[in-house]
Amino acid sequence: MGQIASLPLFHQIAGQAVLVLGDGPAAEPKRRLVERAGGVIVEDFARAVDEGVRLAFIAYEDAQACEVAAINARCAGMLVNVVDRPELCDFTTPSILDRDPLLVAIGTGGASAGLAKHVRLRLERVLPATLGILARALAAARPVLRARLPEGAERRRAVDAAMSEGGPLDPLDPASHERVAAWAAGSLSTEAGALVDITLSSAEPEDLTLRQARLLGEADLLLLDGAVPPAILARARADAARRELAVGGADEAEVARGLTVILRWRPGAPGAV
Repeated sequence: MGQIASLPLFHQIAGQAVLVLGDGPAAEPKRRLVERAGGVIVEDFARAVDEGVRLAFIAYEDAQACEVAAINARCAGMLVNVVDRPELCDFTTPSILDRDPLLVAIGTGGASAGLAKHVRLRLERVLPATLGILARALAAARPVLRARLPEGAERRRAVDAAMSEGGPLDPLDPASHERVAAWAAGSLSTEAGALVDITLSSAEPEDLTLRQARLLGEADLLLLDGAVPPAILARARADAARRELAVGGADEAEVARGLTVILRWRPGAPGAV
């Protein structure tokens, strides 16, 4: 399994106090971020300790002041972010693409805020402004979908089929939100259940084609033919079942229940699907 440098989390701070220390151009963006997320800014350390504040942003211009404040805040049980000092941080803040309620957070672990920003700017041009509307429509349709498809696995396959490239709820289609109600009610048909065979020639995940990466993220079952590299398997859905490919091929009964991907490890062979 491939390692990740940080654990990505979305922290709910609406109505909660957050310590922000410092002033000037480094501190102001942190105050705006906390306010945007509904947090209550506290600028007094003693008060923050008394109130049991859990998050602290430190943005003093003096490096030593930042180090002392970080130690004090951490000793008081707070998670600490020190602006432009990743070695002093318990957490870092990503560049955020906002399609409320959908958020895309892009982080580099403090390596380069500029890189995160420019990746976000590229994604801004690709992801439709209606993604938030699609998210809200899906939330509203959840009771109807659960009534029609009571089994969780069945619902997941239906969602994967609908949101796949070219599907009726393709997230990159600006009009997808208009079809959610009909899809949830069963008025729109989508294909679910398929067998796809992928031959891998490289152990590098970046060498996967876009289609291969998408199929790995949607597969219900992975059938492994050979010692498939862990870095490739890390791109698959975490709850996807994984088994060695049986002699004679895939079990047709299993294939019928969802999307099955056969991963064949053949170093040096053509890597196309």
